[in-house]
Amino acid sequence: MYCKYYLNLHQTCLVSRDYSAISNAAFFRVNDLIMKNFSIPAAILLAIISSAVGAGLDTARIDQITGLKGKMNEKEGVYRVTFPRDDGKVVVDGWTMPPFMGLGAWSAFTKGAHTEAMVMGDTVLFEDEVNAAMTAALDNGLKVTALHNHFFFDQPKVFFMHIEGEGAVDKLAGAVKKVYDTTKAIRGLNAQPAELFSVVGQTSLPEKNSITAAPLNEIFETQGESKDGMVKFTIGRAAKMHGVTIDKDMGVNTWAAFAGTDDNAVVDGDFAVTEDELQPVLKSLLKEKINIVAIHQHMTHEDPRIMFFHYWGRGRAKDLAQAIKGGFLISGLLKVSSPLP
Repeated sequence: MYCKYYLNLHQTCLVSRDYSAISNAAFFRVNDLIMKNFSIPAAILLAIISSAVGAGLDTARIDQITGLKGKMNEKEGVYRVTFPRDDGKVVVDGWTMPPFMGLGAWSAFTKGAHTEAMVMGDTVLFEDEVNAAMTAALDNGLKVTALHNHFFFDQPKVFFMHIEGEGAVDKLAGAVKKVYDTTKAIRGLNAQPAELFSVVGQTSLPEKNSITAAPLNEIFETQGESKDGMVKFTIGRAAKMHGVTIDKDMGVNTWAAFAGTDDNAVVDGDFAVTEDELQPVLKSLLKEKINIVAIHQHMTHEDPRIMFFHYWGRGRAKDLAQAIKGGFLISGLLKVSSPLP
């Protein structure tokens, strides 16, 4: 019976003439074990073969492209590269934190079910790196699935951006490299993270707000709520949780609030989107220079699953409104059935 497993394995490789799934070293290790101990248990033999198949990633190529030396978890069939953020001092609760204590970016590669490989990872970012790194990830075929903090009272503020992707090893490793290189380029220009969203020629926001509501009402095709020179738009969407229908006033809503003046405004808000809508809406807003500041969930056991992301933008009020409306259209919040091109 044990010979049968070996012969089937050997015959499969001969027929297909494709030994890529099993490395030469692993193949001959199986052969050597069988010859030395014919009574090797089938379970052990299959475990060895499974490990070899799981290790079918071109790990040397991942190292070469990312410029990092990874480590293989043979049991899980996962190859993981790490990038410690040791290029800046981070103090948490008055203590200088070593990267080992939670300031290490990582990307883990494994064989895909429908593609050559899948990658997941967590990238450690300072505030002025987030949107450039997110753009690099999205532009290179990765998905961004979360953006949040891990600490309180950290100086400078540190954020963590989670990524995932499927495809060819070269493409995924190249995308990860682009994200890491983006952060390095920003820190190369200034070792100290910025404390403000800086735009050349941008003036400070006025103390007194005076946003004209009418043009924004026209853009969003609805009546906004006005208060003290500010305008806010809120759009709900229905979901179910614990058998109960929840909508706008139960917290399943997208909103945009405008302050400042018509020519020097700020917009901030929150999008409530489904998992399938998240990536295209993120891309739409980033393209219009709207900063993404958080991506997370607000609920559990809701149907459909709702992702929330928060944003911040500066510019002319009408331009900001058009940028946000683009996200509304893509997510179907304004009852448009097809996304923008």
